[in-house]
Amino acid sequence: MYDIRLWSVRHARLFEGFYRLFERSYVAMAPLIRRIGVERVEKPVAAVERIVKGTLFDCRMCGRCVLSSTGMSCPMNCPKQMRNGPCGGVRANGHCEVRPQMRCVWVQAYEGSRRMSGGHAILDVQKPVDRSIEGSSSWIRVMQEKAPASTRTPVAETHGT
Repeated sequence: MYDIRLWSVRHARLFEGFYRLFERSYVAMAPLIRRIGVERVEKPVAAVERIVKGTLFDCRMCGRCVLSSTGMSCPMNCPKQMRNGPCGGVRANGHCEVRPQMRCVWVQAYEGSRRMSGGHAILDVQKPVDRSIEGSSSWIRVMQEKAPASTRTPVAETHGT
């Protein structure tokens, strides 16, 4: 799994382009999802998302994906789950202080972001992880946030919050 994660970061630009197309597709499906009911599609979509992103990025399903801002390196793989940059304990060789056999997630994020056209997004400050939405689909959340207002279902309905 770790090797695939490293491969995904090395091909961050490819995934960035693919994600843009994919995002447009599922945002366009917002009216259909609304008719079906977000609560009905949440679990199946989250299951597919877990398989796809888990395989490619070692995704931890935080519910608020930031891969496109972190060079396709999931910050939830950091042993300290640092969300906005390295902890300061990065070794001279770029490896993690907690797991010395692993490259620092944020070193990978920086390298991946340099390959992306939107790589400057790594400078954006990320919100803290909301533990109440862990395991939920970030694709559904993005769809809800980016779909035209007339097709949105309140996000609160998708998570009971």
